[in-house]
Amino acid sequence: MQYLGKILIITGIILVITGLIIWALASRLGWFGHLPGDIRIRRENFAFYFPITSMLLVSVVLSFIVWLIQKFLR
Repeated sequence: MQYLGKILIITGIILVITGLIIWALASRLGWFGHLPGDIRIRRENFAFYFPITSMLLVSVVLSFIVWLIQKFLR
C-alpha cells in the first residue's frame, strides 16, 4: 500500500509541475496542436480536429516520464 501512495504523490507532483509550466508558458506553446500531421477539416457548419502528431509527442514525453519514475523507484 505504501508503493501506491508513493505513486499517487509523485503523479500529483508531476501534474502540478506540468500545469504550472503550461500556465507560465502558454503564450510560447501556441505551436502545440498545430503541428504537421494534425488533421484539421473546416466546412461551413462543421469543424473536425484530430491532433495525431501532438498526441504522439505527448505520448512519448509521458512514456519517458513514467520510465524515469520506474527507474528511480526501483
